Amino acid sequence: MTTETTMTTETTFADLGVPAPLVQALTAAGRTSPFPIQAATLPDTLAGRDVLGRGKTGSGKTLAFSIPLATRLSQNKRRPSRPAGLVLAPTRELATQITAELAPLAAAYGLRVTTIFGGVPQGRQERALKDGVDIVVACPGRLEDLMRQRLISLDAVEITVIDEADHMADLGFLPGVTRILAATPAGGQRLLFSATLDNGVDKLVTRFLKNEVSHSVDPLDSPVAAMTHHVFHVASADAKKELVRVLASGTGRRILFLRTKHQARKLARQLTEWGIPSVDLHGNLSQPARDRNLAAFTAGTARVLVATDIAARGVHVDDVELVVHCDPPAEHKAYLHRSGRTARAGRAGDVVTVVLPEQRKDTQVLLRKAGIKAAPQSVAADSAAVAELVGELAPHQAPSAPSAPKAAQQPRRTGSREPQRRRVSPAVPRSTQPRSANRRRSSRAAGATAV
Repeated sequence: MTTETTMTTETTFADLGVPAPLVQALTAAGRTSPFPIQAATLPDTLAGRDVLGRGKTGSGKTLAFSIPLATRLSQNKRRPSRPAGLVLAPTRELATQITAELAPLAAAYGLRVTTIFGGVPQGRQERALKDGVDIVVACPGRLEDLMRQRLISLDAVEITVIDEADHMADLGFLPGVTRILAATPAGGQRLLFSATLDNGVDKLVTRFLKNEVSHSVDPLDSPVAAMTHHVFHVASADAKKELVRVLASGTGRRILFLRTKHQARKLARQLTEWGIPSVDLHGNLSQPARDRNLAAFTAGTARVLVATDIAARGVHVDDVELVVHCDPPAEHKAYLHRSGRTARAGRAGDVVTVVLPEQRKDTQVLLRKAGIKAAPQSVAADSAAVAELVGELAPHQAPSAPSAPKAAQQPRRTGSREPQRRRVSPAVPRSTQPRSANRRRSSRAAGATAV
């Protein structure tokens, strides 16, 4: 059964059946009225039904499934390595943000939540599981690793959530997601949430959901009403570079999207050198570096986040006023997910697509598929339309230290590292003295330096 909801609601969380402890936690966080996706799905999710929920990016889906998770497990008896709740997410950033949203609700019932993903040592995750957790928020890869090592069992899972279900059901994730769901009890509750419900979602629904109900709060792939779209045509690559610099120069937070990791790293470094504090986010960063860069952007010490599509799903930072597609994305759904980093939860925001002459035809097709109607404008960095959009320029801010950008750019270690060249000093010939004499000389030098 499918229901379509397009209007906002005046009902309260309590009217929808949300328990009093959670209503109090929501009120403390300033959330007194449910968004449409929450109002549509909560009566069914709280009743224990399997649900497919579709709402556009930033519509409040995380809270929509966090409330029934905490409610269902409120009386859970915690056991080591056997969680009762499971949330699957495609990226580390999204898993972390889900945990942050879920944690206050879980705390209302004394529930423990832990996050499991790759890119970091698994020791801390192992210890958390052994100590006992109620809810696990996981990326499929690391979760399957722990399952194979018999460090976690899913045989006690009562409720499973798949966030970004369309992405989790594509060819890359689908086999792992299928194996994970098969390891959970057949009678458990399953909730699938996404901005779109396509790719292999129907395969998951057919195999794992029972008597499910589907709720849709927006037309498929619809853009956000509070989001204003701009298409800026530029004459050349040099004109594009200068335009991007100006677009990044405003006082508020903004996210700039590029297609490759190298370009994202390079642009973040250039902007910082130009006096615009910026950090990058892409797959080559270690997890500590990704966390550090996101924290800097969230705190405002970096005004600009330069990202690849890894940030298009799951990165939620309040009050991002502008998203810039420095490189138009490859397909329309990526455009919608990228753009959804602004104008979230009812706030307004602007989206700019920068288009080179050879990209105009493909971009026109992409925007049509995304349902975006925006008249292209031929601009330069000093155009009035650009100045009006950027608004007040932020003061120039010199980099805090020459080494700071490098510290944030440490690549993630992989199994195919390039061999490191040994540093040599051709100007200093190898000593012909005996090795013992060299040692004595080194010792004397070291002692002198220490003094």
